[in-house]
Amino acid sequence: MSAQDRFERLAKQLGDKLQGASQAPGDIQRNIQGVLRGAMERMEIVSREDFDIMMEVLTRTRERVEALEEQVAALENTIRSEQAAQPEVEARTSPADDSDGSKP
Repeated sequence: MSAQDRFERLAKQLGDKLQGASQAPGDIQRNIQGVLRGAMERMEIVSREDFDIMMEVLTRTRERVEALEEQVAALENTIRSEQAAQPEVEARTSPADDSDGSKP
């Protein structure tokens, strides 16, 4: 259901409630509040407080993800530098060198 349809239905419900304007003002206010509350629940609208809380959570999560990305990049660089240095070490200590001097 589109937002326009929801607002049209809300306006119709409010109009229906106001037709009985002979009711006490408190009853009219409670009826309108009930209609608005129901409409807001159906539209899945969140309160400003909930929105602000979720924005704080999102901000902290984003900061953690960025920190983890930096750590992963640093670890990847460390691994690459170790792998680049490893062939040099292997070339210097070849398995053909026998330290005991015996021949097979």
